[in-house]
Amino acid sequence: MISTRRTLLAALAAVGTLASLTACGGGSDDGSGSSDASGGTYTFWDPYPQFDASSPWGKLVSECGTKAGVTVKRTGYDTTDLGNKALLAAQQGNAPDVMLVDNPVVSTLVEAGILNKTSDLGLDTKSIQKNIIGAGTIDDASYDASYGVPIGANTLALYYNKKVLSAAGVDPAAIKDWKSLTAALQKVKAAGKKGITFSAINTEEGSFQFLPWFWGAGGDLTKLNSDKGVAALSLWKGWVDDGLAPKDVLQNTQTTSWQEFATGDYAFGENGTWQLGNADKAGFDYGVINIPAQNGGSAPVPTGGEFVTVPVQKDSARYDVSKKIVECLTNDTNLLATDTTLTYIAPTAAVQTKQVAANPKLEPWVSAVAAARGRTSGGLGSKYPTISQPMWTAVQSALSGGKSPADALDTAQSSAEKG
Repeated sequence: MISTRRTLLAALAAVGTLASLTACGGGSDDGSGSSDASGGTYTFWDPYPQFDASSPWGKLVSECGTKAGVTVKRTGYDTTDLGNKALLAAQQGNAPDVMLVDNPVVSTLVEAGILNKTSDLGLDTKSIQKNIIGAGTIDDASYDASYGVPIGANTLALYYNKKVLSAAGVDPAAIKDWKSLTAALQKVKAAGKKGITFSAINTEEGSFQFLPWFWGAGGDLTKLNSDKGVAALSLWKGWVDDGLAPKDVLQNTQTTSWQEFATGDYAFGENGTWQLGNADKAGFDYGVINIPAQNGGSAPVPTGGEFVTVPVQKDSARYDVSKKIVECLTNDTNLLATDTTLTYIAPTAAVQTKQVAANPKLEPWVSAVAAARGRTSGGLGSKYPTISQPMWTAVQSALSGGKSPADALDTAQSSAEKG
């Protein structure tokens, strides 16, 4: 049992942070997961320490507790810390009543026996987009097998600087595949500007950003070292070696990568939905296109975002109130407000329509999220972190010149198999 716990803790630690919204450290309150024995106080954990009690999010959580007839004691942790604390709290029998967790963490917590099924709680998830709810199910099962309700979703695309592309004679509409994208980067470099920036850091953020290219080549996460995986890593390495992407992608988080793009010197920046607000403040005209697959069309992109979950409690009578809190946080009105705050895409078509009506710039992101994949999908579940870490290590090794893409991915595959 001890070794299992250590494995799960290691897996949770490997999942890491995916977006700038959940990258901030620190927390609030004392972190205790214990609840008032009278049932008057319910505990709630989330990965948004940057939002205090006076923020729209903090107020919403409090209001949902009030509507359920209880006081909610909210604690914000960074993403990785939240997952680790959740596992330990459940082992100690003092898990929070409601918990918002990064979607790849769900399967790991389910394996540890920590989370309740939404169907057992009577939560209705049938209006949620199938690929979004899929990140919270095990073995891609039905809606009845979900273990949480998504608060929203985000994903990746390519932002582009219109002025830089125009000066280089590049039409973004002509970028359909890797060949045309690389040709565009070469034209930009020849015109005296910089090509593309992204995050290849040795954390989950690096894997998150590599996945569109890996999947866009037809790669399979159970076979990291296939020719398709090698093609994707070779693409990135070629860009770095040829000066089409900066060498500091090895240290770039998604935040620092965005800061590079925001200088106005780069043609493209691979980044997420959550940067739209910053894009509007960048001071130059920009556009967004889908990440191209190797041979044309849009590459599959990974689904980011969090799920509202209800951890297992010794006192099952508490679930009725927990259910009310979850339903309040995820009803259409509150989803619209929350996803607007987070710059997420809502998990339901009805709310997505309202979002696009209010902000037409979200339209390409709605399409991107509709085509996105859960990282734990395809039956990977809690195996994903043991694959992701070797993958980001391979990316680091290849881009730094330590190993060839093929050798780096051979090592990654061997490591993933040992799990």
